[in-house]
Amino acid sequence: MAKGHKPRAGSRAYWPKKRAARIYPRIRSAPKTKEAIPLAFAAYKAGMTHVTYTDTKEGSPTQGQDISKAVTIFDCPSLVVYGFTTYRKTPYGFKCTGLVISEKPSKDLERKTKLPKTSSKIEKDLENISDIRLLVHTKPREALGKKKPEIFEVPIGGEKEEKLEYAKSKLGQEIKITDVFKLGEFIDASGISKGKGFQGPVKRFGVKIRGRKHTKKRRHIGVLSARNIARVLPNSVAYAGQLGFQRRTEYNKRILKVGEKGEDVNPKGGFINYGLVKNYLIIEGSVPGPRKRLIILRKGMRAKKEQPVELKKISLESQQ
Repeated sequence: MAKGHKPRAGSRAYWPKKRAARIYPRIRSAPKTKEAIPLAFAAYKAGMTHVTYTDTKEGSPTQGQDISKAVTIFDCPSLVVYGFTTYRKTPYGFKCTGLVISEKPSKDLERKTKLPKTSSKIEKDLENISDIRLLVHTKPREALGKKKPEIFEVPIGGEKEEKLEYAKSKLGQEIKITDVFKLGEFIDASGISKGKGFQGPVKRFGVKIRGRKHTKKRRHIGVLSARNIARVLPNSVAYAGQLGFQRRTEYNKRILKVGEKGEDVNPKGGFINYGLVKNYLIIEGSVPGPRKRLIILRKGMRAKKEQPVELKKISLESQQ
């Protein structure tokens, strides 16, 4: 008789499925560029709508036709550079070797962190410096109305000498969304997904619901493990646990429009659970996370060639 076999049910693309450490991600890596510019930005997710434009992609089945696409709209207040750090690469990872803080940091920054009174010296010999990153904070007063900003590091493109000059020139100044991205560019969006709490294996992994005549439970798996092991092996069987509130990255999201007049994109009555936006960014498709969540936008690691399009219509119908 043939041996019965059934593969494991449910996706294990991400494991372990535990809660993220904080509500917005850090930038772990970024592509290299010749020009000394910031390689990432941060914006608040306002909501979604749909747009209409003419498909100009060569070889597309809808080439030359007007198509409708779902888009995500971000509120993009400027980022403030309150300092920069230098790193040296060691066998145990990157080690911070220098820290420079702006002379007049924002008062709201004190709500988030305690800054050192004096800055450390930067090594004159750039051979001992492997990387230089900007220290920036958001301006949530202009978007959400809250006071406490978010802080994170932003990588810089170019060579080490250019990075150091750019960091010194931007100290205490602001970075706009147009200083980082261009129309038609493909970028990566990282965010913390919606938290769904403690869920069972059916919703968490998509396992099959058991039949009516099964004993005891229906939204349950058969057995957790063999009897002689007497414990549950990790990543071996689907079981209940945390679902959502995890870092996820969407690759190659095309920028369709960047603007400073919110009247162009604000629907009647504003975005539900958000309100009105001023400086905005429109990208194609969806991104992880609920409204008002900070999304990190980075230069595309697998970016395609720029494909700018001209939007014919942006839906401004009421979302109420």
